[in-house]
Amino acid sequence: MESTLHNLLLGFGTVFTPTNLLYSFVGCLIGTMVGVLPGVGPLAGISMLLPTTFGLHPTSAIILLAGIYYGAMYGGSTTSILMRIPGEAASVMTCIDGYAMARKGRAGPALSIAAIGSFIAGTLSVIGLMLLAPSLARFALGFGPPEYFCLLVCGLVVLSYMTGGSIVKNLSMICLGLMIGMIGIDQMSGYFRFSYGVTALGDGIGIVPVAVGLFGVSEILATAGSADIREVLKPRLRDLLPSGQELKDSVGPIGRGTLLGFLIGIIPGSAHIISTFVAYAMERRLSKHPERFGEGAIEGVAGPEAANNAASEGALVPLLALGVPTGPIPAVLLAALMVHGITPGPLFIKEQPEVFWGLIASMYVGNTVLLLLNLPMVGIFVNFLRVPYRILYPIILLFCIVGVYAVNSSMVDVAAMCVMGLLGYLLRKLDFETAPLVLGAVLAPIIEFSFRQALAMSNGKYAIFVERPIAATFLAVALAMILLGLKPLVFKKKDWRERLTEAEKSG
Repeated sequence: MESTLHNLLLGFGTVFTPTNLLYSFVGCLIGTMVGVLPGVGPLAGISMLLPTTFGLHPTSAIILLAGIYYGAMYGGSTTSILMRIPGEAASVMTCIDGYAMARKGRAGPALSIAAIGSFIAGTLSVIGLMLLAPSLARFALGFGPPEYFCLLVCGLVVLSYMTGGSIVKNLSMICLGLMIGMIGIDQMSGYFRFSYGVTALGDGIGIVPVAVGLFGVSEILATAGSADIREVLKPRLRDLLPSGQELKDSVGPIGRGTLLGFLIGIIPGSAHIISTFVAYAMERRLSKHPERFGEGAIEGVAGPEAANNAASEGALVPLLALGVPTGPIPAVLLAALMVHGITPGPLFIKEQPEVFWGLIASMYVGNTVLLLLNLPMVGIFVNFLRVPYRILYPIILLFCIVGVYAVNSSMVDVAAMCVMGLLGYLLRKLDFETAPLVLGAVLAPIIEFSFRQALAMSNGKYAIFVERPIAATFLAVALAMILLGLKPLVFKKKDWRERLTEAEKSG
């Protein structure tokens, strides 16, 4: 405990410099704006703004991106409550009772409870992250290449299962991402592969063009035809304070949402989205008056908002301790760390404590900044909602192009971004999830390198992956997830064959 407090003081010493404090504030401000804008969300926001961090010190860059991450989680509640339009997917449940409260003239208390719940959940989750991540990292120090390879494979499979939809589609997206991640020079042999004569592809297709294209450009293409006329309820500053009864009713949901969200956040998948649905369902089940839900129950705002922010920071535990992202947003953060020369994993906390503990300390600061931003400045942020799409999206597209080009001054990257944008748009129309594709592209070099190191250790014997207990356990979990995902398809085929047999007999 003493060493933890010492390291935390080191982190505060890192973050309490004028430069890092400024980046923490700017990240929170931009994140709130990104969260307020419907359809953009933290994933597209981080992807599009990732190029702006090049040239910054790694610690400053990560503090900025982390601020955007949890700032967007805060900001997403504003549009949900005032317009019944979720700023991002995790704010869907907030729409139900938050907008109902706004229609009754209680938009201010709804926004206040959302901000207070997010602040409490975010702060408590940072404490959990601070205590749990180093312990998990120490355990993972015993991992060799076989264990690390099997862990990453297991993470990808579990994510494809938890994402929802067809596991076959999700696994196909992961395979496509792995193929994209293998373009360029082979790390071990130096062989130039899958480049088709394009010299600029020697370093592969960068994560930035892939992420910006799939989440930024495809979002613009998908929502370009949205209507401009939107009703916005603008609360007054004096109407922001909740009543004593509303505060009392929110205490339990905030506490339960925080614990639930943090635990779910550690699990691979769209944890921040899943946690809000589970938190809302739990509060409705525990309520003595469940009929109030949907009509403006403050518990329906407090629980999901606390779970949302707790899950967002819980997802950083496996990312920082093991180097395993549990969803698309942590995957983009992983790419950002790697771009800045930082490799998350068991040795990250030990070898670069100033970055890890600086990030932890910045979250304490960021949560306080976000509370101050989201209460008195709600009226200002709401004005962003009045910007017509025909003005907003060309500006965003311009930032995408300039940002991607600025990374390597390469038009090949811009072309890759455009191709990925079109691919992402088509995949969305065909009901394919793009998140597994990005995860595959991000993890492909690490998975390949671990796989080939493991084979080098065993002189080419694949049995090494089942002879080592931890590696075999991860593979068994991955296999179990695949079988569970394929179960509905098998039973559908069985039912179809039985009906065909019965029809032949009756015919």
